[in-house]
Amino acid sequence: MACCKKELSAEEVIALDKKYVWHHLTQHKVFENSDPMIIDHGKGMHVYDIKGKEYLDAVSGGVWTVNVGYGREEIVDAVAEQMKKLCYFANSFGSTPTAIFAEKLISKMPGMSRVYISNSGSEANEKAFKIVRQISILKHGGKKNKIIYRDRDYHGTTITTLSACGQEERREQYGPFTPGFVSFPAANCYRNPYGLDPSDPKLGELFANELEKVILAEGPDTVGGVIVEPITAGGGVLVPPKDYLTKVSAICKKYDVLLIIDEVVCGLGRTGKWFGYQHFDVQPDIVTMAKGVASGYAAISCTVTTEKVFQDFIAEPSDRESYFRDISTFGGCTSGPAAAIANLEIIERENLLENTAKVGEYFMGKLNELKDKYSVIGDVRGKGLFCGMELVKDRTTKEPVDESVCGAIVANCMKQGVIIGKTSRSFKKFNNTLCFSPALIATTKDIDQIVAALDKAFAEVCK
Repeated sequence: MACCKKELSAEEVIALDKKYVWHHLTQHKVFENSDPMIIDHGKGMHVYDIKGKEYLDAVSGGVWTVNVGYGREEIVDAVAEQMKKLCYFANSFGSTPTAIFAEKLISKMPGMSRVYISNSGSEANEKAFKIVRQISILKHGGKKNKIIYRDRDYHGTTITTLSACGQEERREQYGPFTPGFVSFPAANCYRNPYGLDPSDPKLGELFANELEKVILAEGPDTVGGVIVEPITAGGGVLVPPKDYLTKVSAICKKYDVLLIIDEVVCGLGRTGKWFGYQHFDVQPDIVTMAKGVASGYAAISCTVTTEKVFQDFIAEPSDRESYFRDISTFGGCTSGPAAAIANLEIIERENLLENTAKVGEYFMGKLNELKDKYSVIGDVRGKGLFCGMELVKDRTTKEPVDESVCGAIVANCMKQGVIIGKTSRSFKKFNNTLCFSPALIATTKDIDQIVAALDKAFAEVCK
């Protein structure tokens, strides 16, 4: 029997949301005197709230995800056709879109070989950690089980990925954490502890040496993996020196440590190359990715390994302990790889890597013009359409502004119809970076609108 759907008014939807929905990262006390912002639809670079107001989205869905923009009918059609044919089957079996997608993805990643599919960035990194831990049993008698992570990096929201989180506020109240995770210092050129200019060529080696110190202190025979973001994302958009990851990789090889690159944010074109690590002449052992894999049109994440890592799990079928004993229920959804195939084809067909590099360079130039105009802007950094702007009270001391200043800038831009991001509730002191990640389809006209909104916001907030 067919049911008749009633079109709800904006007020009715808002009432339902306030009564039943538990929002991410939100103190719901604010909704006692205000309404949640509900996004209703989107097209291209723009989204529209349920009351009809239009916004230019400069953060690709709020969390750097919708890389190819909204309303891509070819992705929707690809998903619909696949779901009519086969919506799901566990990935212990195979499916056509999974096989096709895996081949297309590996073609963008020289030196990589195998793709393990799950459904979120946190889960992709959990798989990487489990691979390291199981290899420590299979090859090293269980000894090389520690995983080194970097301060200011973020790798997910589960208890174990939070165990590898370099952002203290995100970890608060969720311990005790999984043992065997150890931190090393961030590659923060702007705030380097050596008293060097941020462009000093010695920084790459100095930062990498901090990793070696930790490995030696822990004991190389106990360390199995190192995980880093190629460019730190939510920790402040920190771009490392060009030779940094090359030196990190060499240290990992020296001590027989697997190098895991977390591309959950940087992957699939965000920086102007397919993957962020490809700017830095490095060959990872494991690469994780999620957000931009299908541009948010379906849930999918990947843990990609070299053939060498994969072969560590190959044994006779009678060996009940050597295969990777892991499963992701929704890694079997065929909508993910179907959407990802269409997403890759759009990036290729529309030359979005080239567009990202070109428009990203224009964006960085415009942000630096704002830096020349407003002393509150201490640093501008980024790669491609992935940019950060750190705000300070004083450029000489680099004392960070209070988080409320960034919040006021974001709110001002929102009133103007431009959505930007910021580091938020991640650190005790350094929630002072504005973040920008417009879709890879952005034009210089879009950038001009973002910059004009920022200009007005700085003029009004930082008088």
